Amino acid sequence: MSAHQYDHGHTVAGWIGCAIASVGAGVAGLGIVRVSGVLIAGGLAIGVVALLVTWALHLAGWGKGPGVRPRAEWSWRVRDSAAPGGHEECLGCRLAGRGRRAAGAGTGAVQPVMPVQRTGEPEAVAAAGTDSGR
Repeated sequence: MSAHQYDHGHTVAGWIGCAIASVGAGVAGLGIVRVSGVLIAGGLAIGVVALLVTWALHLAGWGKGPGVRPRAEWSWRVRDSAAPGGHEECLGCRLAGRGRRAAGAGTGAVQPVMPVQRTGEPEAVAAAGTDSGR
């Protein structure tokens, strides 16, 4: 069983991209402290590499699209089953030419399942379509 009740979006693409970007930020920060344009540029280049690696991993199925994944895919070790066809609302998938689907094209897709709310646990998300502002 998962250590948490909800899909927090932890993915291989997210962890790897964050690690590479952290190294890039460290190199750029070192460049600022040492007043080195080469290190600053290197840190920024590593940041661009982090972006590209994260995007490539997302397209390979190791990331996740917007919204909640099916419960079976909550583990960060599980590939996203919707990745080959692209995620409808995902900018990265649209940039790769995958995101926009025709109506009814995703009929065989796995539908996300929301977890059962425990008794005494506050409701985290308001119901869709409700007008809570008035």
